[in-house]
Amino acid sequence: MVGALLVALLLLSAPDLLKHVPTAALAAVVISSAIGLFEVNDLKRLFKIQRWEFWLSIVCFAGVALFGAIEGVGIAVVIAVLQFLWDGWRPHSAVLGRVDGVRGYHDITRYPSAHQLPGLVLFRWDAPLFFANAELFKDQALDAVATASTQVERLVVAAEPVTSVDVTAADALSELDETLQHGGIKLCFAELKDPVKDKLKRFGLFNQIGGQFFFATVGEAVDEYEHARESRSKAAL
Repeated sequence: MVGALLVALLLLSAPDLLKHVPTAALAAVVISSAIGLFEVNDLKRLFKIQRWEFWLSIVCFAGVALFGAIEGVGIAVVIAVLQFLWDGWRPHSAVLGRVDGVRGYHDITRYPSAHQLPGLVLFRWDAPLFFANAELFKDQALDAVATASTQVERLVVAAEPVTSVDVTAADALSELDETLQHGGIKLCFAELKDPVKDKLKRFGLFNQIGGQFFFATVGEAVDEYEHARESRSKAAL
């Protein structure tokens, strides 16, 4: 802004001051200033830690060089939005277990020694639930049940990362609940945020699943499951 104001002031107050300066000299000044815009060290850092952002910067640079500043930046913005949508479409998910010496519940693929309770699957979904990933969520949840080492009685969705649910995702949740019920499995949720829970109430899913199967924490869901198993065992004896 300061540079722009100074140029404007120069043009207004002394427009003929630079008319005898050779064009090549003015071009050298512009090139010298532009060289400082190249952040080579930042590019090296991007290449090491986040390859797709490095290539996005290269695409932006090429777009500006070939098509102009606005068009080049516009191309980069479109690609960044598509990348964001792709991340939401294919988010990370995990089956959780309890690890000795580590608090909480963790991804069993990263902690192969994690313990899982027989009959209980803890499934974490690391994204909002919306139309683009609803079917994937349902398929991966059913796959987690199908690949469990014991007969599953409950599927608990660790839903803290789920910040939103749309109508399509609500329908997928309803279908998942019905499919699990046919197999004698109860669908539960843990750590679901209140605004998302309010949406499920409007969709009718809260009553369909049952308010008692929404738990404040994963630990509470596990404790309630263990208590229910102990009660059934005592009753059987």
